[in-house]
Amino acid sequence: MDWYRKRTLGGILEEAAQRWPAREAFSYGDRRWTYAAFNAETNRVAKALMASGVQPEEHVALWMTNRPEWLFLMFGIARVGGCIVPLNTRYRTDDVAYTVTQSRSRTLITLDTSGPVDYQGMLMESMPRVEQTADGLDIDGYPDLRRVIVVGGPTRLAHATAWDSFVAAGEAVTDAELAARAQGVDPESLMMLCYTSGTTGHPKGVMHSHQPIRNTHERGQIMGYTPHEVHMNYLPLFHIYAFSEIVMMCVLTGARHVMMDVFDAERALDLAEQEGATILHGFEAHWLDLLNAQARKARTLKVRLGTLPSGVESTIPIADKVQDVFCPTLSGFGMSEVWAYVAVSNPSHTREQRVHASGVPMNDYEFRVVDTETGRDQPVDVPGELLVRGYAVMKGYWDKPEATRDTIDPDGWLHTGDMARIRADGHFVFLGRYKDMLKVGGENVSPAEVEAYLRVMNEVQDAAVVAYPDPRLAEVPVAFVILKAGQTIDAETLLNRMKGKIASYKIPKHVIFCDAYPMTSSGKIRKIELRAQAKEILGA
Repeated sequence: MDWYRKRTLGGILEEAAQRWPAREAFSYGDRRWTYAAFNAETNRVAKALMASGVQPEEHVALWMTNRPEWLFLMFGIARVGGCIVPLNTRYRTDDVAYTVTQSRSRTLITLDTSGPVDYQGMLMESMPRVEQTADGLDIDGYPDLRRVIVVGGPTRLAHATAWDSFVAAGEAVTDAELAARAQGVDPESLMMLCYTSGTTGHPKGVMHSHQPIRNTHERGQIMGYTPHEVHMNYLPLFHIYAFSEIVMMCVLTGARHVMMDVFDAERALDLAEQEGATILHGFEAHWLDLLNAQARKARTLKVRLGTLPSGVESTIPIADKVQDVFCPTLSGFGMSEVWAYVAVSNPSHTREQRVHASGVPMNDYEFRVVDTETGRDQPVDVPGELLVRGYAVMKGYWDKPEATRDTIDPDGWLHTGDMARIRADGHFVFLGRYKDMLKVGGENVSPAEVEAYLRVMNEVQDAAVVAYPDPRLAEVPVAFVILKAGQTIDAETLLNRMKGKIASYKIPKHVIFCDAYPMTSSGKIRKIELRAQAKEILGA
């Protein structure tokens, strides 16, 4: 037996149902599921996936807000040996078309609508021709996609399958057939393909096997979680934070979570009070909203601990206040390429360590902080690029071998592109990104992707996108735009053209028109100067 028993995502829920069958697993609105009921519903969905033709190692894309079906699919896809491809719910037509096609997903499961957002309507716009064939659907622009399943409403897209019909078809699959499929799932096979924006344009699919289960399991012990915890789950399930730190964590520790469809600070705290929540999670934007909501209306809470990735200068004041208003928080560092947290603090660390630093490396992860010019390790407290090596580092970027080679060196070190320093006490401090990435309310934004949308406009000669500080979202995009000779366009018109095409958080908050950019001697735009200009023009 391996010293740490290999597990699969589908298998850990089965184990939880056997160990804590009557314990409540999660709630959504006024509905509640025990672990036994959670597992039974997952089996129904797993059988439906098999009946629809989903094969082992097949990619299944999910595009929906938090809801019970998301959870049943998360574990059901893994149980039949498939690979889950979570799609950002803020994606729009072009984003979805790219990720579904690039991932070569054979099945897409989408929500009908959520509030004003018409997901099925966007698919209809993106898929003007859908025909049924003996091999499944034939859709222009989606060469690999064969099935579209709609949750939460009637089907409007031609030849799509309604959720109820999809699940009903699974009744033809026997328990024995499902058990055989589940037993054949290799823990080293792909469990998840999560898309993260890069600095070179389109999002990249990060490949993970079932190995990160160990990472999450060990962190639960570090944090002292017990089966009596109640986690508030208002983070989006497509994000590795909620996927790992709430859903996987609860299943591994026997805890329960209170699921919300979207984040709303007032509702979250009301529910936390009603449900006796003990654990809160979030980036600084979530915690700032929670602080403001609690200031408006004080709730009597039982919260004993929270997670808040800290250490960044803009995060420290928020994290510090949370300690007094809510609870101690544990900091850490993670990214899609290495898993949610690979460095973490623990409850025994001092307040200063938990607020001003980003934790210490977890078991069997190695960290280095190196000079980007020489590659040599930096002394204590000298910033450099953070390199990470460990068992759950990604297998690579899906279908992007060059990008993988650029990120993981021959010795297995993943070059994060992030700036960090190591303190004398062994804690690392995350300082920001060497790569020109924006972090908007916890979401990665690739400037190159946004610039590409601006440059195709007839009036635009060139565009450069940089970060501008924001008190709630940490930073927001600002676009410096050079117009073609003789062309005119106002900022509002320019930005309106992007709405509905890409996620709203990617759309620049401000547009600054200019005649030229500051350039390096090698011909690259000096974005550090553009960031300074943005502060000068818009106010610091």
